[in-house]
Amino acid sequence: MAKYLAPTSDVVFKKIFGHHPHLMKSFLNALLPLEDGREIVEIEYLPPELVPEIPEFKRTIADVLCKDQEGRHFIVEMQIAWVANFKPRLLHETTKTFSRQLKSGENYDLLQPVYGLGLIGQSFDPNPDQWYHHFKLTDIKKSPHESMDYLHLIFVELPKVPISFSPMNSREVKKLGILWLRFMREINEDTKQVPAELLEIQEISEAVKLSEEIAYSPSELRYYESYWDELRRTNALVQAGEQRGEKRGLEKGIEQGIQKGIEQGIEKGIRKGIEQGIEEGIEKGLAQGLLQVAEKMLKQSKPVQEIMDMTGLSELEIKNLV
Repeated sequence: MAKYLAPTSDVVFKKIFGHHPHLMKSFLNALLPLEDGREIVEIEYLPPELVPEIPEFKRTIADVLCKDQEGRHFIVEMQIAWVANFKPRLLHETTKTFSRQLKSGENYDLLQPVYGLGLIGQSFDPNPDQWYHHFKLTDIKKSPHESMDYLHLIFVELPKVPISFSPMNSREVKKLGILWLRFMREINEDTKQVPAELLEIQEISEAVKLSEEIAYSPSELRYYESYWDELRRTNALVQAGEQRGEKRGLEKGIEQGIQKGIEQGIEKGIRKGIEQGIEEGIEKGLAQGLLQVAEKMLKQSKPVQEIMDMTGLSELEIKNLV
């Protein structure tokens, strides 16, 4: 029984798509939003630019750079673990490739579109139905939006790719594209039997054959193992960091919550004290005023009973004023 290696790893990804242009062509035609009649006929591999690794996930990117008969450029990158800066990184790659098309003194009308395709091994969009994300330059004030066909960014979330093709689950990916993405997601060390629908497509069947362990040298297999080992270590470090950050955040949140509670309690206490003070002040002022009225009535030799009826004071309170 054949044993397979995951095409999402860089060594397998590059063996399949970086050395077999007809497979790369089939893959791109099936996945990219190309206009009818402008499919890729042939491709030419270009040396990839030397780019810095993403610090959080070293050695998690496998990339292939090529161009077709029209001069359009295509960058394909496989990103196992999602990190937020992957989007700006791929944008940086596409814009850099776009600007480097022209030599000194050449006209801008020679510029051709650049497509950046990022295959993501994890989900990053909370919407379970959104797995194919196409970004391009548009005029947002026009409806329908007018687009500039120069830069295209496509991000595909492999875990959310449907099993079967339906026009409802993607308006841009063809049926062949779904099968290619299933190949990327489903072929790995745990594969016991390759789905028949994948083997029915000649190009995908060839890619399956290139994924067999027997197709790799001992040094390639060692690199393959080290690739996954490093990814597991990196994931463990990131997870540990997230847990420590969550704990520190919780402790900080409790401290801030207590402080906020104290401040709010003091503020509420002050307000309540002011209210009580005003109420007590009114009561004391009223009592003092009644005593003053009683004193005046006594000076006018008014009867005690009349003073009691007028002020509400007791006979003892009035006699104490004498």
